[in-house]
Amino acid sequence: MTPTDFDYLRKILRDRSGLVLSAEKQYLAESRLLPVARRHGLATLGELVAQIRQRPMSPLAADTVEAMTTNETFFFRDKLPFESFRDIIMPALLSARAREKRIRIWCAAASTGQEPYSLAMALKEMGAAIAGFRIEIIATDLSGDVLERAKSCIYTQFEVQRGLPIQMLVKYFTQAGDGWQIAPELRAMVQFRTLNLLNDFSPLGTFDVVFCRNVLIYFDQETKTGVFNRIAKQVADEGYLVLGAAETVVGLTEAFKPVPDRRGLYAPNLPLRRALPNSGRLAALQS
Repeated sequence: MTPTDFDYLRKILRDRSGLVLSAEKQYLAESRLLPVARRHGLATLGELVAQIRQRPMSPLAADTVEAMTTNETFFFRDKLPFESFRDIIMPALLSARAREKRIRIWCAAASTGQEPYSLAMALKEMGAAIAGFRIEIIATDLSGDVLERAKSCIYTQFEVQRGLPIQMLVKYFTQAGDGWQIAPELRAMVQFRTLNLLNDFSPLGTFDVVFCRNVLIYFDQETKTGVFNRIAKQVADEGYLVLGAAETVVGLTEAFKPVPDRRGLYAPNLPLRRALPNSGRLAALQS
């Protein structure tokens, strides 16, 4: 792949997914995209780039973007966000929503589903405390392929060993061949939708909690700010934003403020967020 071809791929990735691929990562692009080229009957990455140049909205272009996105995830990843969900977020929301008895949760960049299903298990463990409440979990991702895996509800032995407590494996999974299938009652708690964070997500409605973890680290500063400010318009006044351990809103937006002594947990910064414009770049191209 020539430097010119690689620069073109980097631009496509940034425009379509927000992913900023550094110049020294050509080896990563080649290792991930050669299987894509072969799957489409192409012998080289040069041919792949040539095809995308001719048809930038083709399935090949979409497959190329999906192949470059990172889908690393596991059950109850990092633990602290789920402790905050159990000990801080849900008690506050159960009080704030005592009248309407409805709570909406958004898992952005949900990948193969471990995060939303972890939240579903955490909710089940709350038992009578959430009785009578209607709780929705909306899980989105850029990649349709990983969402199909999430919908299948089947995980390998390796995947269930990563972060999932043994008592929850026994309680919420059944063996399915060489894998493990999550309980239908948990599958029913999660709605999966394909969504690009660079595009308009206002039709999703308002949420009480947004988990947007370990995805914005791949975006540039301008894109992060735009996504944060648009998320702010979808979070209820009493709501929360949960980020990954390496992510922060500090220096990027005033729409959220850190919750003291809770790394990665943020609350709307009222009334500052209401004055914020819809800043940031929206992708001109659909993925």
